[in-house]
Amino acid sequence: MNALIKGKEVHFDDEYLHVKLEDGRIISTPMEWYKPLKEASISQLKEYKFICMSIGIEWENIDYHLNIESMLEVSLKGVA
Repeated sequence: MNALIKGKEVHFDDEYLHVKLEDGRIISTPMEWYKPLKEASISQLKEYKFICMSIGIEWENIDYHLNIESMLEVSLKGVA
């Protein structure tokens, strides 16, 4: 992928992690793919921040990082 895929917002529910991108697209992947996130509390999940020019997401309180481009690539393949 050539252009930087930058995140704008993060939402989640019981089943999915949703990342809204700056270009308006939304990536949704199963929370089951991210064991540390699945096991985190709602308050821990809400404490995220975008890092590396908004191409990554960090949950510092649970020491977890997610690359948005990798998240998109995995979702397109349909496997974790």
